[in-house]
Amino acid sequence: MIAAAAVLIILFIFWDAFRPKARPVDAERLTVTPVAADSPMVQPPPSAAQPVAPPPSASQGSAVSAAREPSYFDLLARSETRRRIRSSGTTTYLGEMLEQSGDSILRRWENRTTNPIHVWFAPTFAANFKPQFLDAIRAAFGQWTGVGVPVRFDFAGDSTNAEVTVKWRIQFEIERTGQTDVTWDENGHIQSAVVTLATFDPKGRPMESDDIRVVAVHEVGHVLGLDHSKDSTDIMFPTAKVRDLSDRDVRTVMLLYQLTPGSLR
Repeated sequence: MIAAAAVLIILFIFWDAFRPKARPVDAERLTVTPVAADSPMVQPPPSAAQPVAPPPSASQGSAVSAAREPSYFDLLARSETRRRIRSSGTTTYLGEMLEQSGDSILRRWENRTTNPIHVWFAPTFAANFKPQFLDAIRAAFGQWTGVGVPVRFDFAGDSTNAEVTVKWRIQFEIERTGQTDVTWDENGHIQSAVVTLATFDPKGRPMESDDIRVVAVHEVGHVLGLDHSKDSTDIMFPTAKVRDLSDRDVRTVMLLYQLTPGSLR
């Protein structure tokens, strides 16, 4: 028993002398980078009751909202547009157009020189309609494009690709012989138009080809984005008696197609 105890004591002494020692830790390796409280590293994982929203797709943000705040460049473009309209003075009636419109927006067709606007003549059985009326309307379109308006028109299409539709009626109930309804997007780019012409004037007199041409010249002005002029010597006067475009008509439409379309507010 004494011998066994002596052996155990000797083994304990050897173990204590030769057992592995713990290595001291390098102080530099204990340096901890502080983590912000809102860092993902310290945020708890989302629970099943709080689903995580999927990442935005590539298409998000590509649509332009009509209610978005204008950027600095938008405001700069609007300022320059207003300056050019004011500097045109009485040589154009763009300023008058904006006063009358109420929505302060310039409307026009965009980039339609290589891709022509398709015009379709709807069939009709209206009394006093004559096939030569169609030639008179083509001549009316030609009067505007002939002065240099940067658009082209194609009359060979049908109702499937029509962007401008010409319709007929016998007579209007009010003092007019033509009407044009135009649609445009939030950027002021015209999308389509419908021109309605009467075959009889408000007094019941049958319209002739040259009468149709004069009315059509006025209505095509609306198709191009023009509003009414206050000057009776302009073709865009509401009840124009003139037969052809005035210098102001030409200058107004040319300036319109030089400026940036859209709202000036």
